[in-house]
Amino acid sequence: MDMDIDSSHSSPHRGTIRSFKGCWTCRLRRKKCDERHPVCDTCASLHITCYYGHDKPEWMDGGARQEEMAERLKREVKEMAHRRRGERAVHDRVSAPRPRDLATPDDPDDGIELRPQRGADCTPASKDAHESISFGRSDTVLLMFYLEHVLPFLFPFYRPSALQGGRAWVLEMMIGSAVVRQATLCQSSCFFSLAQGLARCDVIWETVLTQTRNAFAVLRQALQIMDGSDVAEHLHGTVRIMASIIQVQRFEVTISSFNNCQAHLNAALALFKQLLSIPGVAELEGPASRFNAIISRLGPMAWVLPAYCIQVPSAEQAAFRFSSTILILDDIIASTVLQEQPRLYEYHRGLLESIDGTEPPIDLEAAIGCQNWALLQVGEISALDAWKQQCKRDGSLDVMELVRRASAIKDSLETHLTRLDTEPRVISNEVTGQMVAFTADFTQQSETLANLSPVVTRVWAHAALVYLSVVVSGWQPAGSDVRYHVGRVIELLTRQISPPVLLRTMVWPFCVAGCLAEPAQEARLREMVEVLQPPSILGTVRKALEIMENVWRDRDVGDIASRDLATCFRSQGDLVLLV
Repeated sequence: MDMDIDSSHSSPHRGTIRSFKGCWTCRLRRKKCDERHPVCDTCASLHITCYYGHDKPEWMDGGARQEEMAERLKREVKEMAHRRRGERAVHDRVSAPRPRDLATPDDPDDGIELRPQRGADCTPASKDAHESISFGRSDTVLLMFYLEHVLPFLFPFYRPSALQGGRAWVLEMMIGSAVVRQATLCQSSCFFSLAQGLARCDVIWETVLTQTRNAFAVLRQALQIMDGSDVAEHLHGTVRIMASIIQVQRFEVTISSFNNCQAHLNAALALFKQLLSIPGVAELEGPASRFNAIISRLGPMAWVLPAYCIQVPSAEQAAFRFSSTILILDDIIASTVLQEQPRLYEYHRGLLESIDGTEPPIDLEAAIGCQNWALLQVGEISALDAWKQQCKRDGSLDVMELVRRASAIKDSLETHLTRLDTEPRVISNEVTGQMVAFTADFTQQSETLANLSPVVTRVWAHAALVYLSVVVSGWQPAGSDVRYHVGRVIELLTRQISPPVLLRTMVWPFCVAGCLAEPAQEARLREMVEVLQPPSILGTVRKALEIMENVWRDRDVGDIASRDLATCFRSQGDLVLLV
């Protein structure tokens, strides 16, 4: 029999209409429920979890657990307020659209004031707190251009399941967050102008630069507001800021701007660590548990077809998972340049390795085409290099310990490579039945990229073995192992990676192999870069070739014995993020 909640808690709410047959969420919140299954309208409108069931939940105990669940629902209502505002904003835009050109710093339409108030995504409040973000025709074109062309170019291997929402989370974040929107517009403006053949037009390029400055300004304002705040109170806003930083970082390195790499990486790393250290999460055991707890708090999942119980991850859940994946990659690559242990090293095994048969929370293969184990070992080599450098400074380097640690890394890489060559690859196809007719092209492209993943992983693994050799044995390009692995990287990139533009997703292994290549291989490496057009959006590939050219020029100059890859990477001054 359905019962109302404990009467001892009812006195403050007398006169409130309560449900005796509705969902347990409405009963606990003492709200009227329309008893619609499986999600009532009240819960759906608030984007909170709707608990239905004939049996009374264990947490409805009239005591501590019930109070805890009540507080949790209050947090959900508060944290999902941004989504409700976003939906109202969409409605307003549809009912009252107004034209708008590309934003400029002096555009009064922006309505941004530097006031000590926080918006839903921790950005400065607008002049009218109730005025939604305006979308004109130009903005709409640019945002769709980003979704359909820029994002697939930047992350060609990122093809989330259509039945899990696909890339819809990006659109939702654009609509609901000024931070994400501005970061997206600056990228899309740049690529759109290049696609139109307007790269040399000063007026157009100035507009692109204006968009970039606007993105930086919004990000700085958001970070200033977040400074000193309780991240737990602004969970969704923090995730949106982190996602925007990752976006701007990728855009900058793509157009050969490396000046802000360190600052942006520091900011994103700090936000990630703060998220996994909030009360109630920090106490959990292991990185995977803490990461999944944040994912849970960023929910609930969104209902697409409530009548059929179909849900997809919320925009913030998808954004946090994707941004964390890219951040781990960037941190590992940066550590190879800085000769420091990756700053997220403590999280690597918990987030990248399978534990007790469960899939790891982070899947690098789904984002960059490289399986987790290869990047995990690159991180291990970077940590080994940092340990070696510290021991040398202290005068306490134990060569036997160095070799022992290196042997374990080498064995792991070679074992995985052998397994990759011998075990058949099974590509699951989730699309069946009538869905095939709607997704044939998408499925074919996804399967093509999935077939390339083992090749991409081999490229990274062979480059990692070159890196390991340099860390342990020094600069020995004529060594048999080094020559073999360099040759394999070049062979894989030139003969098995197609289209050639995918080289931009493997810049670090390309540069590692190139730095230790033989003179006879130089022309082949140059040709791989020269065929890629236009150069203006292939900044990291061009930078890698520049680093390699410097190494080739000074091949027989200076103290070769003390040369290492970090020295080569740092020859350009700023942190060069080869991603």
